[in-house]
Amino acid sequence: MKLKFSMIISFVCSFVFSQNNYFVSGKQWKDTDGVHINAHGGGIVFVDDTYYWYGEYKTSGRSGNTSLEGISCYSSKDLYNWHNEGIVLKVEQNPKSEITKGCVMERPKVIFNKKTGKYVMWFHLELKGQGYDAAKAAVAISDSPKGPFQFKKSYRPNKGVWPIDFKEEFKVASNNEASLKSWSPEWLTAIKNGMLVRRDFDKGQMSRDMTVYVDDNEKAYLIHSSEENLTLHISELTDDYLDFTDKWSRVAPAGHNEAPAIFKKDGIYYMITSGCTGWDPNAARSFKSKSIFGPWETLGNPCVGKDAELTFHSQSTYILPVQGEKDQFIFMADRWNPKNPIDGTYIWLPIQFENGKPILKWLDKWNLNAFTENQ
Repeated sequence: MKLKFSMIISFVCSFVFSQNNYFVSGKQWKDTDGVHINAHGGGIVFVDDTYYWYGEYKTSGRSGNTSLEGISCYSSKDLYNWHNEGIVLKVEQNPKSEITKGCVMERPKVIFNKKTGKYVMWFHLELKGQGYDAAKAAVAISDSPKGPFQFKKSYRPNKGVWPIDFKEEFKVASNNEASLKSWSPEWLTAIKNGMLVRRDFDKGQMSRDMTVYVDDNEKAYLIHSSEENLTLHISELTDDYLDFTDKWSRVAPAGHNEAPAIFKKDGIYYMITSGCTGWDPNAARSFKSKSIFGPWETLGNPCVGKDAELTFHSQSTYILPVQGEKDQFIFMADRWNPKNPIDGTYIWLPIQFENGKPILKWLDKWNLNAFTENQ
């Protein structure tokens, strides 16, 4: 009798917690078990009729910003209600492993490779006990969107390769480069002219905050913060999505951008990023280009209204195309809580367009009907 009663209570609780019909940004977002979703810095892939949301599994306390469990996954049919699929890429107990418990695994993004039939996860990896010095891009694969994912390799991208259209004179250092004062006009010019590209040429370029984008022709790209977070790099992936083709470009050299999120509308690429202020929020930036490799035009802060200068107290992580809605996109962002990372919340907002620019306006509560209403 007790078992039957327990099963009834469990069913009722599951039913109650699965009745979300709206997005409510900045508040606790409970999964179908009634637990706050734990998928920070995440990204989403759509498979058949299901969305899969991957993210950093945070824990309590300041140590919770290191990876003590791994990468989590949640599934949903409607984007409002999410079922916990568990940890799909687990940290390893082997202290010699690059993804040993206590390393840093951030901003996981999963894409599907039609040629190989594999699900490919890219993420930002920092080695245990080394702070943010490693600055690596790492890749794992799985036969299923639910995992488990197998860690394959980590990279410093584009080792020994110059970026597209890199001028010959930029390949040689100037005589006074080492003596330049940081953040001086001369130093910023040196950054723009490739000072850090040259520094990292032999060991590979840095890769911190990142996202992955698959274009209409199935070509995939890693967009990552590089050059000490001063310049974004866009790196083309090989056909299996597991390595780099050595074709890459720089975006906004010395612009100090991180947290890139990218989408495409009417043949134009758009990107939303943040500035670099650690865990603290700042004003978002936006860009557009006719080519994935640029040149990218600066469009300014896409946010408007109250707290626009703080991106509504959040930082971008991904831009989600809504299935069944032509050219409709959701801006996904994190409201970080560095003192207790597990309590971090999420900001989801519809992307609107005004005068050819992406616009983000705060909504306390909304659902997918907003896209139909705006058409």
